[in-house]
Amino acid sequence: MQNLINQEAVLENNWTIINDESGDFTQKNIMIPANYWLENQEEFAGRDDVSIWLTGDVDLANFKGLLTQFPVIGVNFPAFADGRGYSLARLLTEREMFTGELRAIGDVLIDQLFFMKRCGFTSYLLKDGIDGQKALNYFSTFKDPYQLAADIKEPLFRRKA
Repeated sequence: MQNLINQEAVLENNWTIINDESGDFTQKNIMIPANYWLENQEEFAGRDDVSIWLTGDVDLANFKGLLTQFPVIGVNFPAFADGRGYSLARLLTEREMFTGELRAIGDVLIDQLFFMKRCGFTSYLLKDGIDGQKALNYFSTFKDPYQLAADIKEPLFRRKA
């Protein structure tokens, strides 16, 4: 079973991820592939229980002005070594001004959590088998990061001056 956490607690996961076009789109609280939503957005119009998840190769220009309607957006990490989701999170929060829940999904491991938080993620669907309570400790890996990021807007030398 996968655990969903934010920076403070283990949460109840009330969103179902649908991975392809053969899923059940009639159920409530579904996260569907972004490109499928884009091609079929009329079908989902008016539903506040449908959100999207993005892959690292998505072109955000196709979603200009559309992202703020989603309560949660998932960013998929297909493998531990695929870091495109970090960049995507920064683009979503800083350029697209997304302020809803930004959820890391896929191959999400505990040693990535601190860095995901720094990029703007607010919730994390941990890889199957990872203890959510144990994972919460990893947000305090570093106490005072030097560089600025999505979570801290000023570099250390300005904060300490």
